[in-house]
Amino acid sequence: MERSQYFRKIERRVNTSRRNLAVRPQTPWYIRVIWALFFVLTMGGISWWSYISGLESAGFNRQQAEIELAQRRDQAETHLAEIAQLSSEVASFERQVQMERATNAELMKQVKNANEENVRLNEDLTLFQTLTVPGTRDGKLTIQYFKVERDTLPDEYRYRLFLVQGGQKRMPAFQGKFQLLVNIRQGDNQSVLIFPQENLPAADEEEEERKIDDVERPLDNTIYQLNFKYYQRIERSFRIQPGTSIESVEVRIYKQGVNEPKIKRSVTLS
Repeated sequence: MERSQYFRKIERRVNTSRRNLAVRPQTPWYIRVIWALFFVLTMGGISWWSYISGLESAGFNRQQAEIELAQRRDQAETHLAEIAQLSSEVASFERQVQMERATNAELMKQVKNANEENVRLNEDLTLFQTLTVPGTRDGKLTIQYFKVERDTLPDEYRYRLFLVQGGQKRMPAFQGKFQLLVNIRQGDNQSVLIFPQENLPAADEEEEERKIDDVERPLDNTIYQLNFKYYQRIERSFRIQPGTSIESVEVRIYKQGVNEPKIKRSVTLS
């Protein structure tokens, strides 16, 4: 009796489990992927529609914005073209200014040279006029003009010397040489440059009394020869060492075969 009741309970449980159990077919994976993509696209479309609707409600028009953007791009390209043209014009103006400056500099240089030449011509005219004055035809050798000034290059100086010998037409020509003594200073040291290089004559012993520390004698003595009858004008340049300054320059005129200078003159540079 008890055993039959036990089996009935088991049978009721089995029948209850069978009524709740249902067999369903499995959905393929690609179907699930399609549904997922459809869901994502649907949500994206809804989001995009919401975004566009929000912009339109705020007063933003996409087409109008694209038109304005295109206009801004055209304006920017136009401005860039104008800037390029203006830059080209500025470069052209700069070249013209440089050319004008170079031309003005050349004109100023020519004017300066013309003025210097005019001064030299006036000096020569004055000197030539002195040759006709009575008392200058006594055969005396004179230094009518001697000047030293800075040249265009650094540490370079130019000197001008004009020698005149008065006398009759049959008077022999003067033959000899001239010498330059350039007193320079470098710091606390003094020295003298002698043009041209050669042994100092006996008359130069007075230079020893100046207590000069050093004597420098540049090479070249052929251009310092003199040979003229009435006058000779000399214009040349010389250079000194960088960092030195000239205090004075003395020119000495020697007659051929004589160690003592016939005449001399000194100029001081400020």
